[in-house]
Parts: sequence; structure tokens; C-alpha cells
Amino acid sequence: MAGPRTARSSTGAQGIGRRRFLGYVLAAPTLATAAEPALAPEAAAAGAPSAADAAAAVPSPDLTELVDLNDVMTAAAWPTSNLIKVVVNKDGTVSFALPRAEVGQGITTSTAMLIAEEMDVPLDRVRVTLADARPELAFNQLTGASNTTISTYTPIRVAAAVARGRLLEAAAVELGAKATDLTLKAGVVTDLAGGSIGIGALAEKAASDEPRRVSVQLKERGEFTVIGTPRNRIDALEAVTGRKKFAMDLDVPDAGPTMVCRPPTLNGKVGSVANAEQVSGMPGVTHVAVISTGVAVRARTFGQCIDAVRALRVSWRPGSAEGKSDASVREELRDAELPLGLPPVTPSVEATFTFAFRSNSALEPNCAIADVRPDRAEIWSGLKAPIVAKQAIAAKLGLPPHAVTVHVTESGGSFGRRLFFDAALEAAEISRKIGEPVKLMWHRADDSRQGRTHPMATSRVRAAYLGKSVLSYRQRHTSVATDLSHGLGEVFTALAARLPVGDIGFSETFFQLSQSTPYDFGFHSRLLAETDKGFNTGSMRNVYSPDVTCARELVVDRLAAKTGKDPFSFRRDFLRDDRSRAALEKVAEAGNWGRAMPEGTAQGIAFHSEYHAVSAVLVEIDCRPETVGRPIRDGVTGPRVTRAVLAVDVGLAVNPRGLEAQMMGCLMDGIALTLTSSLHLRDGYFLEASWDNYFYTRQWNTPPELEIIVMPTTTGEPGGAGELGVAASMAAVACAYGRATGTMPTSFPLNHGTLSFEPKPTVPPVPASPTDGLDHVR
Repeated sequence: MAGPRTARSSTGAQGIGRRRFLGYVLAAPTLATAAEPALAPEAAAAGAPSAADAAAAVPSPDLTELVDLNDVMTAAAWPTSNLIKVVVNKDGTVSFALPRAEVGQGITTSTAMLIAEEMDVPLDRVRVTLADARPELAFNQLTGASNTTISTYTPIRVAAAVARGRLLEAAAVELGAKATDLTLKAGVVTDLAGGSIGIGALAEKAASDEPRRVSVQLKERGEFTVIGTPRNRIDALEAVTGRKKFAMDLDVPDAGPTMVCRPPTLNGKVGSVANAEQVSGMPGVTHVAVISTGVAVRARTFGQCIDAVRALRVSWRPGSAEGKSDASVREELRDAELPLGLPPVTPSVEATFTFAFRSNSALEPNCAIADVRPDRAEIWSGLKAPIVAKQAIAAKLGLPPHAVTVHVTESGGSFGRRLFFDAALEAAEISRKIGEPVKLMWHRADDSRQGRTHPMATSRVRAAYLGKSVLSYRQRHTSVATDLSHGLGEVFTALAARLPVGDIGFSETFFQLSQSTPYDFGFHSRLLAETDKGFNTGSMRNVYSPDVTCARELVVDRLAAKTGKDPFSFRRDFLRDDRSRAALEKVAEAGNWGRAMPEGTAQGIAFHSEYHAVSAVLVEIDCRPETVGRPIRDGVTGPRVTRAVLAVDVGLAVNPRGLEAQMMGCLMDGIALTLTSSLHLRDGYFLEASWDNYFYTRQWNTPPELEIIVMPTTTGEPGGAGELGVAASMAAVACAYGRATGTMPTSFPLNHGTLSFEPKPTVPPVPASPTDGLDHVR
């Protein structure tokens, strides 16, 4: 690539690439650069419905078309974007401490791609690490709502472009040439005479003794060679060879393996421990201590911890959900439901849907390392809201926040789980109590029974229609309270979310800014009601959207039937913009919508939009008796999705290969939510205690045919991708089931009413490990 790029017009289809930005060369020993806070780039306008569609569509603008949750988070993060910096090292590598959490979604790779693009350095020479908790970043260190790439896309590129310009200036001096005659490629600056110098040799020479404000111009899309090209993850080799480091892999001196004996019901408390002294004398055990969440055991190995936990005899006090069951919580939800208003005078479709409790089910159990001393504390954990974690841990320990260091580690999955710092807070409490560093790991049963769950909810929908037009759409979503106490990643919104009166206002705001009605259905309204704070809930992947969208799309299928259209044509005619219609049409084309299928099988199609991105899903499902009744050991099989096609338009896909992987995961989530995965509540506790009886999508329910279609670039800027495909996938599977069986499903997952396993005991809380594995090897 040539030297400093010439000025270009600030208008036109290339969007962000035609604008100049301000940045800083920071005072540092080697070259360090950052963006200057400024106005964020404008969002692209959506297309309007065609004249042919407008006849049946009654315009119904949506709040999220003006501002959504992602817009709020991006605007909140922008003022501190100058505090995150790109650093050029003397060895020719480029470093960046990302103020977000890598939990398997691939953001370290996409971030490295942004830097490699603007700096013209090889991707394998960009080192992306995770930043420690930095309270000065305020709203700029929260990982959630698919916001990472959206909010960091411009600041990272600006900082990298500033670094590139500074390197060329320094190289001009060293080579005795004009900067405009220099080329920076693959991390080496070359002049017209063939002289060259690597960026490592320029790292100190390009540094500055004091901050300098500079103007830069970013690459246009037509110049991209890295952004938009499929790339393998930069950590892929380490992940598949077992060298990737997670919290439990860290070698923190003297941090002993630690586990907790937990109550038999949700959030129960220790009454007394009958044999603490005896357990303390078991092989390898170093400490036994009562804490706020149970009885902690520290030992030389985790196996010894498990033996000790199983040996403890604890008398427990009641928990926060004592005596409650699925049925009793459903009654609470019915009582809390907001009214839909008077019935319409025109024909209408109305239905109520129920969604069971579900587990976050991340592959890596909850875990953390803590080293607490009288005057300081150091924590290591996978955290998506590390600033709140740091502040809460400091308050818990009675230390000033500056005395608490929180290191963010990479995590093996999250699905919203890592927005909460339960393990980090618990590890800090244990370390302070026993006076030793601890390496705390939850058991899988702890995660299922005492961890965060997606709350049980109901959604009641009423849509009025007349002829070919839909006149109104109303939805009342009622949920066990979703814990949003992480706020927007810092202390003030976190406190607001915890207020006895303010929390429903916070939840309602979150709900309104994250949900959309993408169809022109005339007057529409959606409201959230919440009840019962006795459960450990959380922002499971996509929060409210899967349930809300599933209910809506099932009603859309009913409306299509009432108005004499097939589900695809109906959606296409009522969708509000061209991007949405293009994605829907693409899956219909690729999936051969409307093809003849055997009795008991069917296609389903659904649509979902959020955070400046759209997705459409077509699935085929087999509900024939021989499929539903096929034998699976200790499992409820039920229908099987045999084919899936997912089209996604995120505006600009930084890494299309990473986006495909995200959508595959979203599809598996959607299949699980519709067909198999849920928690059964009985007498104040969940029956599931491990993955062997929590039925996330298994190999026998994975579609043999799967196609992910990344739509061509539309807006030119990234949209939300991390959660986008879950809602449409869940809804498409539900719609396919309704068409295959002739009965619209109203309770999810479909197999929740059948308990296919013998529940493991709650005392001891850690179930015995199975010993018959070889008996089931084929």
C-alpha cells in the first residue's frame, strides 16, 4: 500500500472510508496511538417497502429504528475510546489490550484483523490480549448485546491508522526519503530505491515524548485486503492442541484447588456443619470454611475437594425458591401479566406461549482464582463486566477499589453467564476467610442447580387483521425477573438496576431498546412485566429475543393462513426494508421453499432483526413416528431438524468465517430452545445436575444439511452478530413443527413435559461420577 492516502470526499457509498478522523500519538517509550473521541459514524438508512407491498402493509415505525440498545452502548463507550491504545513493539509485533472478553466468539481475531488492515502488518504479528478491569473506561468495558465490533470498529482502526502514519514519518527520516514515496507492506517500509526498514526498528524512533494530535484517513472498503476476508481464528491451534490458557490453567503461586458444598435448594444458607473437623483431616484437605453460599473446601487436588464436599454433613436453612415448582411459577406469571386491552372488533389471532427455565450451559464451569491479602486483592476470571466485578469485590472485602486488581481471562463459553462475577466474588470471600490463595471451580451440578438461568416466561400475543392487512399487533411478555445488575458495565447503572423500584424501569428500557417488530403491522405495542426475584437469572444469549420472536413468528404463520398466503410470501410482503426481504428471499431460494415433502415433515421459515443486522432461517423438520420414537439412551429424542439454511446480513462482516461459526452456534441454540433444553423446577431446586440430563442440541439432533449464507456488504459498517441467529432459529424450528403436526406449539421446549432421567440427589451436591462409560461404547 502506498504512503499517506490522499484526501477524499466525505460523502458517498463508501461511507466511513471517506471521512477523516482525529487521533493521538501518545507519550510512550515505543510508538503508542489512540483515537480521539468524536461523533460516531452514522447508521445506514433502511430501504422502504415496495409499492406492491404497501397495499397490504399498514406502516408501523419501530423505536429501535431510531435508537436501540447497541446505539446506546456505542455512544456510551465512545468518550473513553482514547484510553485504549495500539502499541508497536521493538520485535515488530503490534499489541492491543482489548477491553472486552473473549469467550469463544472470536473477537480477538476480528480485532487483530482491524489492526492488520490499517497498519499493513501480517495478522500473525498482531498480539491481542484482554485488558484488566479499568474503571476509567466507564461504559467501555462491557461485553454484551453483540456490541464489541460495533463500538470498537472505528476507534481501533483510527489508532492503527495513526500508528501507520507515524511509522512512515519516522521511516522517511531514517531512509532520507519523502513519506509519500514510501510503501508499508507486511510490516516493512520500503523506499523507491529499494531501501527498507522494519516497523520494529522504527518503534522507538516513531515514539513521542508528549501527546500529539493528528488527523488520519481510513482505508476505503475497496482497499481492504484483510477486513471482509475469511480468516481462521488466531487462537485456533492453541485451542485444538490444549495449549490455550483459561482461568484454571493459570499457575498462580500457592492457589489451592477449592470447591464449595452447596445447598440442596436455590440460595439456601448454612445452618450448621456436623463434621467440619473430621473433613479437615481428610487426605489433602487444607481448609474447611463456612461462607455466605455454602461450605468451602480447599485441598491439594480437585479430586480431594470433591471427596471432601461429598463427605460434609451440613444442616441447611431454606432458600429463596423454597417449595416452588414449574407449575407454581407459571401461576405467578399469569397473575403478573399486563392486559392486552379490549378485544378488537375485527378478526384477530391470539395465543399465549410458555418458556421453561433454561441453563446458560457454557462449556467451562464457573471458576476464578483469588489471592486476597489484608491490604490488597488480585483476581483472575473470565468476566464480561470486570469494572462492576472489581467494585463489588472491593466493597465485599472492605478495600479501596485501587487495591483490587482484576485480570480478565479468556473463557470457554458464556452465553451471558460471564456478565456475572459470582465465582470471582465467592473466590475472594474464601481467600479472605482462610488467608490463602484459592483456585475455585464450580462443579457442573453447581452450574445447573445454583448458577444463572434464563428465566421462565410467558408471551401473550394478539394480532388484528382485516382482509389482507394486519391492523394491530400487541405482545405482553411476562418473565421471572431477569437480573441485569451488571448494568452497562459500571457502578451507576449497576446500582440503578438493583434499586427496588428502578429495576423494572431498567428492565423495561432494556426490553424496548433490544426488541423490534420488523413488520408493518399497523399499531403495535410490546410491554414487559416481571415477577419473582428468588432465582439466579441472567442475560442468556439474546436475552428476551428468542422467546419474544418465537411467539411472534408463530402468530405470523397463523396470520398468513388467515389471510390466504403462505408463510414466506406473507413475511416478504410485510417486512419493512429491502435488506430484510433480501435475507428472507435468499433462504427461501437456497432452501427451495415450498418443495413437496412427505407427510409428517415440513419446512419452517422465520425472521429476526436486531442491532443493525438481520437474519432469516429456513429449516426442515421430521416429526414422523419412527423419528420421534427412535431410541436414545437416557434422552427424549422427539423431532429432528434435518436441514437448515441461515442467511445473515450484518452490514459488513469483518471476518466472514467467524460470522459463519457464530451463526452455527446460534442455530444449535435455537434447536435446543425449541426441542430439548430446559431445567425442571421441583421443591425449590432444579432437577438437572449435569450435561448428561440437560439436553442442549446433541449430535443426534444436529441437521445433516446445514448452510450459512453471509449476505453481501450492505451498510458498510458492522452490525451485531454474536446473538443474531438464535431467535430466528428457534422460531423457524417452532414454525416447522407446527406445519408438520398441524398444531401450533405453545410450550417450550417441546419435550419439557417428559422427564427422561432419574434426578441425581441434592445431598451430597456433587453427584458421584459414572463408572459405566465403557458399557456404552460402540
